[in-house]
This record gives sequence, C-alpha cells and structure tokens, in this order.
Amino acid sequence: MYYSFYGWYLKCQSNAQTLAVIPAVHNTRNKSACSIQVITDNDSWTVMFPADAFQRTKRNIYIGENRFGEKGIYLAVNTPQVTIQGKLDFGPLIPLKYDIMGPFALAPFMECRHSVWSMRHSVRGNVCINGQKYFFRDAWGYWEGDRGRSFPKEYIWTQCCFSGGALMLAVADIRMAGIHFTGIIGAVLWQGKEYRIATYLGARAVKIQNKMVRVTQGALELDVRLLEESGHPLKAPLKGDMVRTIHEGASCRAYYRFCKRGCTLFSFETDRASFEFEYFPG
Repeated sequence: MYYSFYGWYLKCQSNAQTLAVIPAVHNTRNKSACSIQVITDNDSWTVMFPADAFQRTKRNIYIGENRFGEKGIYLAVNTPQVTIQGKLDFGPLIPLKYDIMGPFALAPFMECRHSVWSMRHSVRGNVCINGQKYFFRDAWGYWEGDRGRSFPKEYIWTQCCFSGGALMLAVADIRMAGIHFTGIIGAVLWQGKEYRIATYLGARAVKIQNKMVRVTQGALELDVRLLEESGHPLKAPLKGDMVRTIHEGASCRAYYRFCKRGCTLFSFETDRASFEFEYFPG
C-alpha cells in the first residue's frame, strides 16, 4: 500500500509579525491532494487543492497560482474562509554544510526524512490575509522540508532566528525496521560557525520534562524550554493522509541555552520562537 507526503515549511518573521507557510502534497492508496497551510501569530488556515495543482522542481513548488522557493513566496488564495495575497522576496540562503539527516538520509523504512534548506535569510515584502497586512522589511526567514509517510508519534521541534545566529532542534521517537530509539537532529549557527547536533554524532536527550529538553553531545549542551502553552492547529501526515492535528506556536515564548565545555555561548528568552511539543506525559 502506497502512502507518502512531501512538504516545505517556510517561516518569515519580523520584530512584530510572523508568517509561516507550508505547501505540501499527500497521497494514499485511494486519493491524492495538495494543500497550503498558513500560520500567523494569532491564527492558522488550511486550504486544500486537487493533486494536479501541485508541481515541483528542485527549488520551487507551485500550487495553482502560488509559488514557493529559493527566491521567495508568491501567494494568491481566495476561498470563503481565507483570502491571501502577497509577495515576499528572499535574500541569499544560508544552507547547512551537509544533509541534516547525515547517514540516516540513506536509511530505508524511516517514517519521515527532514531537510533544512536555509537556516537564515533576509525577507522583504508584504502579505495581506483577510484584510490584515503583514509587512516584512528587516525580517528573517527559515526554510525546511519533510517527506515520508507519517510524522513521528511523539516529537519536539523548535526553531528560532536571533541576533548573531539561528537554531533548530528536533527530538523524536523513531521507529524503524523493528527498532525504537530517540532520534535527534539539530543545528546551531552562532557567530559564523555551524554546530551540528545529531544522534549520528553521539547526541543524547538527557532530559525531556515539563516542556523542556536538554541534549548533550560531547562538549556541547543545548537546553530548549517552551515557556507558554500556545499553539494553533495544523494538519500533519498519518500514512500520507493529512488527518492528524498537531499544534504549533509560530511565535511564542521560549528559553534557549547553548554551552560548550561548560561555558555558556548564549542564553536568552524570546517571544519569537517556533515550537511544537508533541510529547505526552508519562
């Protein structure tokens, strides 16, 4: 039986406003469709399209009149629930040095594979959603993607651009070919240097508790903590079908601390974090 999904997550954020857009295509044995999900500081929407509205090249996705890619985003959505019009231009992308999945990019039977296309890039433009205007001038963007069959049953994902750097971290319950383990992928850009944190490099989640995660890897330690219960519903894939509901705070309060050999490289609290905490107590 054939199940699959493929989607990108493009986040644009100024000091005052946040807009994240998720174009995706999803297939099950009996049906295929594509969608655009939009999440802001205060709301979220899902707009469905027929499967043949989706086209993809290596660096662009097209869904109807909407376009997403390395040069930016063009949105033209008009439904009874939401009207979206606008254009956002991206500056030069900052990709990672190599695939965030490392050797797991070649592993068979994985539910989900992750990509990071740009850790940080400039964003400029305007978007209007149901009459609300979003202005991006001195703004930053982030671009990642997922492909596979399903999101992990339990996982934590967070991303943040901040002065001097950017970070992303995903910690998930991985089930693959009859084995079961906590998988970690993450990257920190700080003062021009890339730090990779991943299971394939020896990373371990030493604490997952009370909306807080601590990951260690040799001399490195990264703490992330969600400080507020906020999130808007998004659709996520389950065996290729967008029937699972998750919750994301695209712009919420969080705390981050990154240490090397016991010395704190940075530590800050922000209200500009993106967070999905899909771990269940107990």
